[in-house]
Amino acid sequence: MARKQHFDTAAIHAGQEFDPRTGAVIPPVYLTSTFVQKSIGELRGGYEYTRGGNPTRDSLQTLIAALEGGKHGLSFASGLAAEDTLLRAALSPGDHIVMGNDVYGGTHRLIERVHGPWGIRNTVVDMGDLRAVEKAIIPGETKLLWLETPSNPMMKISDIAELAEIGHRAGLIVVVDNTFASPALQRPLVHGADVVVHSTTKYLGGHSDVLGGALVINDDELAEKAKFLQFAAGPVSAPLDAWLTVRGIKTLSVRMERHCSNALAIARHLDGHPAIDTVYYPGLPGHPGHALAAQQMSGFGGMLSLAFAGGAKAARKFAESTRLFQLAESLGGVESLMNYPAEMTHASVRGTELEVPDNIVRLSVGIEDVADLIADLDRALPKK
Repeated sequence: MARKQHFDTAAIHAGQEFDPRTGAVIPPVYLTSTFVQKSIGELRGGYEYTRGGNPTRDSLQTLIAALEGGKHGLSFASGLAAEDTLLRAALSPGDHIVMGNDVYGGTHRLIERVHGPWGIRNTVVDMGDLRAVEKAIIPGETKLLWLETPSNPMMKISDIAELAEIGHRAGLIVVVDNTFASPALQRPLVHGADVVVHSTTKYLGGHSDVLGGALVINDDELAEKAKFLQFAAGPVSAPLDAWLTVRGIKTLSVRMERHCSNALAIARHLDGHPAIDTVYYPGLPGHPGHALAAQQMSGFGGMLSLAFAGGAKAARKFAESTRLFQLAESLGGVESLMNYPAEMTHASVRGTELEVPDNIVRLSVGIEDVADLIADLDRALPKK
């Protein structure tokens, strides 16, 4: 039996065999919509039409499954396309979802405003309150327990193992959005989750040049349902997008090391600044989820959020005053980005329990020299 590869090795080699015809170290991009058949119904390597299967997408799917330690990897055109496919594979009209009150705004919008009218109900709850999670489950009706850790943008840490145990006692599918941590820092399936969701646009792609999403599923039956919808509805990742994501993943581990070290240095530098009420970063000992994050993650990530003492006016001015930190949505790229969630990534949840306070600014800390990043933030902060 072949020895199981360590994470850094799998990130470079899983699903990435050299091209057998030419010996090319990097497998080619199969930019084709269809494949010539040997005879009617006799396919070459099982490939017929790119919506149904493409070698470049297959290589990414194999790679993502290997990194998360799961059986089945599926790649999609976006993170929300992946989530939509999972919801339709796992649920029927009348079913109920329990999800964190701090999930990504787009996830809540998809479940509430797209699937809600089709009969899918949901309850949002603080995933840190295990008793409240148990009370929110409706026997026979709740089918999914959906959490995100660390959460976007409040950086809450949820106990995957405890929540998986609660979910499984009630017969639920436990889903973890692992976008913020990436499999380089956290592998939810190891802690008992059933499905991992990713926006591969973020840390997996890592260069802000590709849109994509992924599911990693251990259950064979659920995976088959998701694969059928991937084919039948067609929300697949395009070959070049899949190739770019694979390219990004090869450096995931070393990038995450720098993201983490830079974010920790910035969090420490800003903690206690008179203009900032709170620095939300699980790497700080004062963060309420610090001990849990240290237990279930191998690093604290490259994301942090700031609550400004001066309210929305101070937060907006700061967000619009940096130079290296560019004002933009998304996260996880090599460059540092600044985001004002209340009117950008989380505008869709304004007026709901998931509403983000208007004094919050979110930072996606890149891999630039940390001294330059700190100087950029210091220039934008109110003078002491």
